[in-house]
Formats: sequence, C-alpha cells, structure tokens
Amino acid sequence: MLQKLKVSTLLAGLLVMTIAASGCGKHEENADQGFSDSAIGDIREETKSHSVLPSFLEEKPEQMSVIYEAVVNHKEVVEQMPCYCGCGESVDHKSNYDCFVYDDTEKDSVVWDDHATKCGVCLETAVESINQYNEGKSIKEIRNMIDETYNNGDYAKPTPTPPVKS
Repeated sequence: MLQKLKVSTLLAGLLVMTIAASGCGKHEENADQGFSDSAIGDIREETKSHSVLPSFLEEKPEQMSVIYEAVVNHKEVVEQMPCYCGCGESVDHKSNYDCFVYDDTEKDSVVWDDHATKCGVCLETAVESINQYNEGKSIKEIRNMIDETYNNGDYAKPTPTPPVKS
C-alpha cells in the first residue's frame, strides 16, 4: 500500500517535469507491438491484474508507475473526479480514472491507458485527489476543490463525471 508521503512527494517533481513536456491530445507514434490505440494515439495495454503495471510505463520515470499504482488503489476517489484536459470530448473519458485505466470490468484483467503519461492535468488531478483523501478529506470536499481549481476557463470542458452524492 502506498504511503501518503510517497504519493505527495511526487507532485512537485513529476508534475513540473511532465507538464513542461506534455500536452493532452498530442499524437505519439507507436510501433505495432500488440497494443491498441485510441483515436488520439493513446496506448492501451491489458495485464492480468491491478498489481501488474503496463509495459508502457517501463520507459517513463519511476514516479509515473507509483501514480498509476496509487490510482488503481484509490479507484473510489479518482473515479469520482472529473478531468479538465479535454479527454471527455476527445476520447470519451467519463472521469479522471479513465485517463489511467481503460477497462477493469473483467475480474482477472485490466486494460490500462497511457493517456495520463502525456498529460499534466490528468496526473495533477489524480495525485491531488489521492493526497487530499489520504489527509482525511471527504470525496465530496475533494471534488469541490478539483472543480474550483480547474473550472476557471483556463482548462477544457470537464469529463461528464456524475456529482458526488453526500
């Protein structure tokens, strides 16, 4: 299980590095390696379980794997957070969780999505949500904070994530 400190220390270093080099919607060329691609070039890879991370993270900074692991271990939080990068319209994401996991409805497998590896908004939303949850904030409080932070005209339309029920 990830410790609060481990996830929170990622925010500063990883996000500065990622935001500087990222942009949601950028097309990334992929060799045919048995992965599927979304409409904007996101890689999707299936693994046997939540504990087996996708191989596309092998070439990313180690912190990226920590965030992906934290996201699947905090699905109940991240799935209730909207993403404000535009992925709701560009790749039909429904929440911030979709930026990391394409499908986990099968009991023994996960289809991961590399969308978040290229998007600072996706990463920042997930890390901040998990950090706030680990600090004792309710999911509703976190959702309000995320909406207040990103719903200011500087970001894209949010994913159609249903409101948090009390």
